[in-house]
Amino acid sequence: MNNIPQVKLGIVAVSRDCFPIALSEKRRKAIVEAYGKDIYECPVTVENELDMLKAVEDVKKAECNALVVFLGNFGPETPETLIAKNFDGPCMFVAAAEGDGDMINGRGDAYCGMLNCSYNLGMRHLKGFIPEYPVGTSEDIVKMIKDFVPVARAIIGVKNLKIITFGPRPQDFFACNAPIKGLYELGVEIEENSELDLLVSFKEHENDPRIDEVCADMAKEMGEGRYYADLNRRMAQFELTLLDWAENHKGSRKYVAFADKCWPAFPSQFGFEPCYVNSRLASRGIPVSCEVDIYGALSEYIGACISADAVTLLDINNSVPQYIYDEDIKGKYDYSLTDTFMGFHCGNTPECKMCATRAVKYQLIQHRLLEPEGSDPDFTRGTLEGDIAANDITFYRLQCDSDGILRAYIAEGEVLDVPTRSFGGIGIFAIPEMGRFYRHVLIEKHYPHHGAVAFGHYGKLLFDLFRYLGVEDIGFNQPKGMLYKTENPFCK
Repeated sequence: MNNIPQVKLGIVAVSRDCFPIALSEKRRKAIVEAYGKDIYECPVTVENELDMLKAVEDVKKAECNALVVFLGNFGPETPETLIAKNFDGPCMFVAAAEGDGDMINGRGDAYCGMLNCSYNLGMRHLKGFIPEYPVGTSEDIVKMIKDFVPVARAIIGVKNLKIITFGPRPQDFFACNAPIKGLYELGVEIEENSELDLLVSFKEHENDPRIDEVCADMAKEMGEGRYYADLNRRMAQFELTLLDWAENHKGSRKYVAFADKCWPAFPSQFGFEPCYVNSRLASRGIPVSCEVDIYGALSEYIGACISADAVTLLDINNSVPQYIYDEDIKGKYDYSLTDTFMGFHCGNTPECKMCATRAVKYQLIQHRLLEPEGSDPDFTRGTLEGDIAANDITFYRLQCDSDGILRAYIAEGEVLDVPTRSFGGIGIFAIPEMGRFYRHVLIEKHYPHHGAVAFGHYGKLLFDLFRYLGVEDIGFNQPKGMLYKTENPFCK
């Protein structure tokens, strides 16, 4: 995963000058000892603005890109919040709980100081990451820091991301169309290109000396009999084309994601479907979304940063037939039929997230559309197909709506260990109260058919991240008894 940031974390203690500075320093050291070696302990304790400048200079020199600002006692509200203004990276603000045994000279009042800290951040329009309950012992704060690191990784990644697109959105997939205004508000850069630009670059890579090495890696990854040997050179050529484009076009940005037009012209002109190559890049933290889904690519990238693992983008595709539910789900899993659905895409899910029977195949729908009836598949080959392996998942998306407002949804669930009996990269997903969530979040708020999938339960971290990014409308799968605004209370 070399396309996501490495967080270098620092901790800065602050101290109100009418409280013992030793209290903050002792409590800071306890956090560092409990956390371990992966945090830089700033030796400057901030009591005033000059201390703040010294501390920021020190952590920058130590190459920190994320900070824990620790209120070991009440804390000086102006200098401590100015750390967030002067430090170029996400800052988490946490406060010490009492419990050192001395409630006269050992009482720090950081519970109170945290209120003033938050108020000052708001007055100055500064962003600070504040955990759900930001006051605790050193052990409590270590847990908060461990939750902050993936959020900080995503914040840094988004701020340094460029999304590169090729081609306009397909005519009947305007669902993937959204204003790019939201990207600029998040600090994301975008570079939009023609499919012809990509084709020209692809042809220039025809005799690239690295192709053989990539072919060998593809063969090793898939295993004999699970790929088309005659396609590997073309797919390897395309993989190198994208990787070189990313390196040559990232400009001032550090990280890259792609949103490519993958049909209908792509397969006939390039000679294959791009899905398997897309899956390989996604496994390295370089999402390549289908159908020029820009916010899908952004969502995937965010999930890669949060999870530090491969993610995918799927259609929220079809209902589970009653007979499959009755045969393989009912009585074995605690889900109703409407809690389940099938997530599908042509074949872009990384092979590490699929069952052992996965293989490079052809795109059945594209074959029907683009190749002569009755013919063997030719240029519609190149998808990575098979059932997605059973796993915990988080289904989510960050989207800019037609009014230019950022909104998001998050729902935790799982991929069931149930055969799909279908084609493509596909799995049977189960999310508690999915039917209501589908109607009153996905449909009601006009979300497109693509959803990003992180493999694990990351709802808490994604929610914290989206709030930090300024997203006010975050939908989730509400439990029974908790009505959506648009839900009919008389339905049974």
